Amino acid sequence: MSFQAYLDNIQGKTGKTPDDFLALGEAMGFVEGGRLKPDVKAGQIVAWLKSDFDLGHGHAMAIVALFKGKRD
Repeated sequence: MSFQAYLDNIQGKTGKTPDDFLALGEAMGFVEGGRLKPDVKAGQIVAWLKSDFDLGHGHAMAIVALFKGKRD
């Protein structure tokens, strides 16, 4: 599955766009200036996404990659 397909599936499940998740990541303190803060661990984000959005591990890791700067 392509990165874009992961993002499309996440949006279909949650109704949230990648930009929405970036804004939520900033609000949660994981992201600053559109990029993952260096002291934040992937496991923290995965736990949040599984808990709040019922995402599986692979889809949560796609959001982590988005926070790290992957865009395509």
